[in-house]
Amino acid sequence: MEGAEPLVARVLAARGLGSPEAAAEFLRPSLKGLHDPGLMPNLDRAAERLLVALRAGERIVIYGDYDVDGVCASAILFHVLRAIAGLSPEEAAGSARIRTYVPHRLDEGYGLHVDAIEQLAAEGARVIVSVDCGVTAAGPARRAAELGVCLIITDHHNLPDGAADRAGHGAELPAAFAIVHPRLPGGAYPFGDLCGAGVAFKLAWRLATMDAGGDRAAPAVRRVLLDMMALAGIATIADVVPLVGENRLIAGFGLARVKDTEVEGLRALVEASGLGGAAVTSEDAGFKIGPRLNACGRLGHAREAVELLTTARGSRAAEIAAELDRTNRQRQATERAIFEQSSELAEAAGMTGPERRAIVLTDERWHAGVVGIVCSRLVGRYHRPAILLARDGDVCKGSGRSIDGFNLHAAIAACSAHVEKFGGHDMAAGLTCRADAAELFARDFIEHASRSIAPEQLTPELSIDCEATVEELTESAVRQLRTLGPFGRGNPAPSIVLRNVRATRGAESFGAEGRHMSVFVRGRGERELRLVGWGMGDRRGAIRAGATLDVVVRPEINEWQGRIRVEPVLSDLRLEGL
Repeated sequence: MEGAEPLVARVLAARGLGSPEAAAEFLRPSLKGLHDPGLMPNLDRAAERLLVALRAGERIVIYGDYDVDGVCASAILFHVLRAIAGLSPEEAAGSARIRTYVPHRLDEGYGLHVDAIEQLAAEGARVIVSVDCGVTAAGPARRAAELGVCLIITDHHNLPDGAADRAGHGAELPAAFAIVHPRLPGGAYPFGDLCGAGVAFKLAWRLATMDAGGDRAAPAVRRVLLDMMALAGIATIADVVPLVGENRLIAGFGLARVKDTEVEGLRALVEASGLGGAAVTSEDAGFKIGPRLNACGRLGHAREAVELLTTARGSRAAEIAAELDRTNRQRQATERAIFEQSSELAEAAGMTGPERRAIVLTDERWHAGVVGIVCSRLVGRYHRPAILLARDGDVCKGSGRSIDGFNLHAAIAACSAHVEKFGGHDMAAGLTCRADAAELFARDFIEHASRSIAPEQLTPELSIDCEATVEELTESAVRQLRTLGPFGRGNPAPSIVLRNVRATRGAESFGAEGRHMSVFVRGRGERELRLVGWGMGDRRGAIRAGATLDVVVRPEINEWQGRIRVEPVLSDLRLEGL
C-alpha cells in the first residue's frame, strides 16, 4: 500500500489485507462501515414502541446486567431516550419517566427475574427494555405479559437451545413484545458478534433517526448519540468480543471520544484511573476503566456504576469514581487470594495435567462476584477451561472462562441435568447449582471437556505475523503498526519474529523480586534494541553476552521523561542450540 512501511505491508498481507483496497479500508476506517440498525431483527418494532412510550409519558425502565457491558448499555439507552424526550439527566431520573434497574449479583443473580418484574410493574413501569440480558428469560417474559408490561429484550448472549431442555429451561425464545438480537434465527444482520452495549447503541441510533423522521438524528440528539460511542467502545473491549468488523469501528471511534466525553461520570472515572489528559487505549479500557466499572458489581451493587454514567455530576461523580477505585483495589486483593487457593487445589486434584482437561472447583471461602475474573487467570496459567463455584449454604454460584475452540456455554448445557440455571456465550458463562450437585457437575463437565479438547489445544499457540530485522523496527514503522488497532481478541497486536539476533550483554532482571527481564540485542547491523520480557525474570540466567537468539516480539514505543525509543516486548524466545 502506498505510504506504508514494508514491515506494515507484510503484517497486513499476513492478515489477509494485502490488496490496496483492503489495506486502505482497514487503515482508514469510517463510521460509514457500520451496518444499518434496521437490518437487526425486531429492532424497528422495539424502537417504535419506545418512542410511543416516550410521547405518551409511559414509564420506561432500562433493565441491565451488572457488568461493564450491561452498565454501559444501560447508560447509552438512558442518555439517548432522555435526549429525545428533551430532558436533562436529572429531569429524566427525577420524573421517573426513564429509570434504570440493575439486579444485585449475589442476592438476585444474572438476568431478568420475576420478582424484579413484579416490583417494577407495581411501581408503574409500563415498558421494560432489557440490555445485555434476557434472551433465555421465558418465565419472566410470561409474567411481564400477565402484568400488562411491555417487555423488550435486547441481548447478545447465546440463544436457548435444545440441550437445555433436560434442566427444564426450555428451548423456546421468551414471549416478549420484541427480541432484538444480532443472531436471531431467520435474521439477516451481517455481523453477529456485537456486545450488549453494541446492540443497545444500534437501538439508540435507530431511535434517534426514527424520532427525527429521516436518515439523520436531530443535531442535539446526534451529539449525545456520538458521545455514547465512548461507552460502547469501552464495553466492546471489556466484554472481550472479537475486535473485527463493526466491533473494531465501535471500539476505535469510541476510544477516541473518551477523552472529550460530555458524560461527567466517565470523565471522573478516567481521572480516578490515572488517565487524565492522555488518549485512552484498548489496554486502558480493558485493564483500568473496565475493572473499576466492574468492581462495584462484583463486590457490592452495580447501581452506583450506572449512576456514575447517567446522572452523577460534579462532586458526586468524583465521589463514586473514587469509591470504584477503592473497591477495585479490594477486588484485586480478593482475586489474588482466590487465584492462589484455586491454583493449589487444581494442581492437587490433578486438573492441570494432560488427562483431565478442565478445572472445576467449589469452595465456601470464595466470593461469587470475583470467581469469573480468577477463571480468566487460571485459563492463562493452565490453558484449559475453568469454572469456579462459590458455595453459600445449599447453593453454589459461579462463573467460567474457556479457550478458543471449546464452547463453554454448550458444554454447560451438556451437563445441565446438574444445573439450576446458566447463561453466557462460547468463551464465558455463569451458572447456579445446588451444593449437593456440584461434585456431579464437576465430574460430568471434566469428562465432557476431556473428550472434546485435543491434547494440542492444551498448549497455547503463539501466532506470528511475519519476520523482520532489527533495522526495520523503526519508530515510524512501529507507529504505523499502532494504526492497526485497537487490539484485542480477533485483532491481536502484531507479533514479529527476529531471527539470529545477538545479545550484546547478559540479560538483566528488574522489578519486584526480579520478576521481569531485559536484554539488549543486535542484528546484522550496528543498531541495538532493548527487549523487555514481562514475567520472564526466571529466564535471565540463560542469556549471556554473545548468545544468539530467535525472539518473538510485540513492537512497542517507550516514551519516558521526554525520551522516545522503540522497545519491543518479548512474547517468547529460543536460544541457539536449545
